[in-house]
Amino acid sequence: MMTEMPKLPEMTVIPSTGAALPATPFHARHLIGGAWQDSADGGVSERLSPSHGVVVSRAAKGGAVEAEAAIAAARCAFDDRRWSGLTGKARAAVLLRVADLIEANVDRMAVLETLESGKPISQSRGEVSGAADLWRYAASLARGVAGESHNALGADILAVTLKEPIGVVSIITPWNFPFWILSQKLPFALAAGCTCVVKPSELTPSTTVMLGELLAQAEMPAGVVNIVLGYGQPVGAVLAADARVDMITFTGSTGVGRAIAAAASGTLKKVALELGGKNPQVIFPDADLESAADAVVFGVYFNVGQCCNSGSRIIVHESIAKAFTAKVVELSRKVAFGDPLDPTTQVGAIVTPEHGAKIDGYVRAAKAAGATVAWVAGR
Repeated sequence: MMTEMPKLPEMTVIPSTGAALPATPFHARHLIGGAWQDSADGGVSERLSPSHGVVVSRAAKGGAVEAEAAIAAARCAFDDRRWSGLTGKARAAVLLRVADLIEANVDRMAVLETLESGKPISQSRGEVSGAADLWRYAASLARGVAGESHNALGADILAVTLKEPIGVVSIITPWNFPFWILSQKLPFALAAGCTCVVKPSELTPSTTVMLGELLAQAEMPAGVVNIVLGYGQPVGAVLAADARVDMITFTGSTGVGRAIAAAASGTLKKVALELGGKNPQVIFPDADLESAADAVVFGVYFNVGQCCNSGSRIIVHESIAKAFTAKVVELSRKVAFGDPLDPTTQVGAIVTPEHGAKIDGYVRAAKAAGATVAWVAGR
């Protein structure tokens, strides 16, 4: 059983805005072998809310020591079959308890996700509550793992294919949908009987740590899920290269994905990558322009535009370009920008000043190349 669960901070309300902010930063620690731990060297990293300018979480900053310890714990938990040796029904029961606990903790988890990422609270709530359904779906799959039999190979031959858990899985998740993407990966690995080491983004560690607390309450055996906080170097690099890890799954940038694939190649472990891309939306004259404009505006502003399938380019037929641009501008003026803790806000804060500067750089480069800015928020 996991021990020493992290405590959530008390919240304090700012009278001028009604925003509920932590009275003290959330203390996020590593979860290794069922125990909550600070880093061996005492390292920490602080997360400053991009929308409120206050420290909302203080996380242990892990290194190779913590990553290797977490891998060892996951390896031991897999090899002694404390999890994979359970029936599918028993594993499903744990996953279903986790789903129920997620639903019971939506509000407290959504607040910290919003404070760390800058996304609107309504979207954080939808992300966390929706993730519970992923855990339930994974639970259903745990009960239905089946192989194949082949009896057309000859009178004296019966071939049987068995499905077995691959082993230890490293899971590295991004900052833009920290809980949703974790829930797209972790419960399915667990349903199969794998053990896991999770590294969330250093920008949004808190909901992953909170999930560790819920796993303890759901009676997940110690060592089955381990959480290591920190940066890609060195934590992510260790998780990708270590021979005791059988598979790694990563969602993030193309550049980091290449580095992970290269690091994993030395041990021939399985690799699953979901990387960045450019997403054009093509509008022809015979399109329903109202619906197309609505889709474009949603794609640009959802999750503060920080989404891997956000529309990044709009290719419009020249005969409708002026009219379509006007429709997009009209709808954009109706988008509610503001404090992400306000339930009516639709666009909150860019995750870091560096990301904001990068976006500004794109706009400046476009203007220098001859583009015209059709609308600026707040004008």
